[in-house]
Amino acid sequence: ARDMAHARDGETGSHLDRMSRFARLIAQMVADQYALSDEYIEKIFIFSPLHDIGKIAIPDRVLLKPGKLDPDEETLMKTHPLRGCEMIDQMLQHFSLEEMKGSDILRNIAMFHHEALDGSGYPNGRKGDDIPIEARIVAVADIFDALTSRRPYKPAWSNDDAFALLLRLAGSKLDADCVQALVDHRNEVEEIQREF
Repeated sequence: ARDMAHARDGETGSHLDRMSRFARLIAQMVADQYALSDEYIEKIFIFSPLHDIGKIAIPDRVLLKPGKLDPDEETLMKTHPLRGCEMIDQMLQHFSLEEMKGSDILRNIAMFHHEALDGSGYPNGRKGDDIPIEARIVAVADIFDALTSRRPYKPAWSNDDAFALLLRLAGSKLDADCVQALVDHRNEVEEIQREF
């Protein structure tokens, strides 16, 4: 499943490896504040690569479109968290894993990683603490890696520029503690980047 969602939209396995490690780093740094156990942190690490699994359900003409999406395409693209959650539920049911420890963490990551603290995100327009901490962590990890990765439509940003944007979004769109955790641990961040 790790590779399924990304085989089609040009995001590489190394993006998933980096962002899941960034997510684990952030989770470790905010663990005391949110009483996250080592097991919980490990689940965030394991499940974060599946955040965009719902993109499997998005047609190629939208997913692979090089330019800006029109409003209808945008609406369709914004269904991927919901579709991801549905797929996860189907998989869990199919393998009788509904009671699997941590399945709620997996569902929350898929469903809520595009929510924003100020309620401007999707699919539910959740605000602040109503967004599960694991989704707030993954949002920061994912955005940071997307910014600092080269994509067909954009060059890679420097870490300085990416950190500056994250800090601008902290408190309104992104969780400030999660942003700070990444910014304050630049050495570890750059070590992860060198590895992949």
